[in-house]
Amino acid sequence: MKRIRIKLSPEAEEVYKYVNECAATSKLERMIFNAVNQKIELIKANLHYGDGIPKNLIPEEYKMKYGVTNLFRVELPNFWRMLYTLTDDGEIEIIAFILDIIDHKIYNKKFGYRNK
Repeated sequence: MKRIRIKLSPEAEEVYKYVNECAATSKLERMIFNAVNQKIELIKANLHYGDGIPKNLIPEEYKMKYGVTNLFRVELPNFWRMLYTLTDDGEIEIIAFILDIIDHKIYNKKFGYRNK
């Protein structure tokens, strides 16, 4: 069985560190931080835990920057989202690469959804 490794993009790591730092004094950041950690464990247990995003809806930014060919969305508290892709080195491990941890407003912008 292949080993599963979780990796964060620089953008996701920045948000992760921010919510971790603010978790001691902010209930919202604490909820998001705890949810991200919980969802990471669920992804380790089931790589396809998140909702699959159709290939034609994958933002060009992810395709160009990271060569993304598959994308999954995980819902977090307060309408935040965590986006990840799966890669396989062919031999030893599968990597769940977390691309973004974003709020609903940024998520809508990345995917071209309009606010009502």
